[in-house]
Amino acid sequence: MAKKYAFAKNVVNPYKKWEVRNRKADFAVAAYSPSLTARKGDGKVSRLKDKYKNDVVPALMQKFGYKSVMQAPKIEKVIVNMGLGEAIQNSKIIDAAVNDIMTITGQKPITTKAKKSIAAFKLRAGMTVGAKVTLRGRRMYEFVDKLFNIALPRVRDFRGISARSFDGRGNFSMGIREQLIFPEIEYDKIDKIRGMDIVFVTTAKTDEEAKELLKLMGMPFKAA
Repeated sequence: MAKKYAFAKNVVNPYKKWEVRNRKADFAVAAYSPSLTARKGDGKVSRLKDKYKNDVVPALMQKFGYKSVMQAPKIEKVIVNMGLGEAIQNSKIIDAAVNDIMTITGQKPITTKAKKSIAAFKLRAGMTVGAKVTLRGRRMYEFVDKLFNIALPRVRDFRGISARSFDGRGNFSMGIREQLIFPEIEYDKIDKIRGMDIVFVTTAKTDEEAKELLKLMGMPFKAA
């Protein structure tokens, strides 16, 4: 017979805190639109992934003449990075930035450390200078869907994303000036407006294929 463990009233249950923290991270993205997300194990596919299989892949095969579905490029991962140079003087900024990224992406980021010491910037090797998170699978598709259809249209005087930031190997980078464009971020609860870099790593062999992939998935590029 299984034993039942009871925690005293004065003792904090560590498992309960862990469960609540994970639940907040899992459903942070779901706050803006339940129709774009799906819980783990419920068998549902994110809207953007379904669009990729049914619409994007056939369009890519027709344009570039692929003979197999496996030849069609796809988004492998998305990296969200936030630089925290001011954290050298104020370590509390790190916690605020980590919380912002976790709220936006639904996944807890890791902190990045300085590799070199630079006396001019009062920087020592090993100090925290940024935070980043790598998204794959379901959370990646949900974040990209939210970015293309909800966040970017909220940018003031938005006229499209420049297509000059491809690296020559099918990867694309873009920058965002403020985290307020994401619906999960509340203006009254942030301590400072921060920007971030977003990198789309694709399996495309050329920039042309990668651009067409992102365009078909909803990336609002500027008109040529």
